[in-house]
Amino acid sequence: MSPEEFRKAHPENEFAGASGVLFEQAMAQTRMAICLSDPHAEDMPIVFANRAFRELTGYSQEEIVGRNCRFLQGPDTDPREVAKIRTALEDEDVTVVEILNYRKNGEKFWNALHIGPIYNNAGELIYFFGSQWDVSDVRAARAEELYAKEMARELSHRMKNMFAVISGIVNITGRMRGVEAEAREINRRVQALGRAYETTLDEASSGDIAIGEAIRAILEPYDLGTGRLKMQGNGLKVPFAVVSGVGVTLHELAANAEKHGAWSTDEGRVEVSWRAAGENNGDLVVTWRESGGPDASSPSGDSGSGNAIIDRLIRHAEGNITREWKPGGLEVTIEFPAR
Repeated sequence: MSPEEFRKAHPENEFAGASGVLFEQAMAQTRMAICLSDPHAEDMPIVFANRAFRELTGYSQEEIVGRNCRFLQGPDTDPREVAKIRTALEDEDVTVVEILNYRKNGEKFWNALHIGPIYNNAGELIYFFGSQWDVSDVRAARAEELYAKEMARELSHRMKNMFAVISGIVNITGRMRGVEAEAREINRRVQALGRAYETTLDEASSGDIAIGEAIRAILEPYDLGTGRLKMQGNGLKVPFAVVSGVGVTLHELAANAEKHGAWSTDEGRVEVSWRAAGENNGDLVVTWRESGGPDASSPSGDSGSGNAIIDRLIRHAEGNITREWKPGGLEVTIEFPAR
């Protein structure tokens, strides 16, 4: 029904002035589905429905006008939402509900229904205005996001248990074989990985995670608020698979700094930064700088198991690592091909 046809059918309820003309034009031309219902007629029938309403529901003008809006409801429509609509109409109130409706062909859709009263110049109620918006895709995305978060929480719980079991196995094996010191060293690596994964699991469902959160989780236990660790980086996001390489690498560097490097002295400091680099900023670059510790210009000939682990991890990830032993301390630059 066009605005002209509507005016002819309802001359007593003209929308006055220029604002009325604009309102009528907007109702006819907007892509939003709109209808008007007569609150004074029996069963409050629809008296106007624009083209968008007809396209949304699949019904023709003749099938819409003269019927109450409830014809869009079906067996799975929530009666609680229907009750909210009924209350709003009784109170001449404005309300918005998300209600499951049905098209003419029986297809379900989620309708964000906005209802409100319209008054004439004398303040008398003349119509109820209804706008409909198909939010089925929004609802599906919302449900998918909720499911992903629930799965992430469950995965987080299971991974905590898994790391706890691994730690227990390592401790028992270490005691049985008389290598408790080695077992403790392995367990520290396991715990570093656990911290890195725990902070990023909520984001894992999206494919990318904020690497800064993982880096902080790995390294903050080494600092414990002493101010001997400084971290610089933004909210750079990288694929979830990068976490394990970054986690173990930084743990090994931190452990080495405690034993032989900057953190083996009271004045030693470590600065860790991360940034994007490479083509289309697709790579992750992590820089580790030590200062205030022992002279590192003459490195020990023994590279140690930590460095061997780091080198193997970086090689497996097809990345690169550069070490510079300087009088002020060790500087390490690591590149992870994140994409």
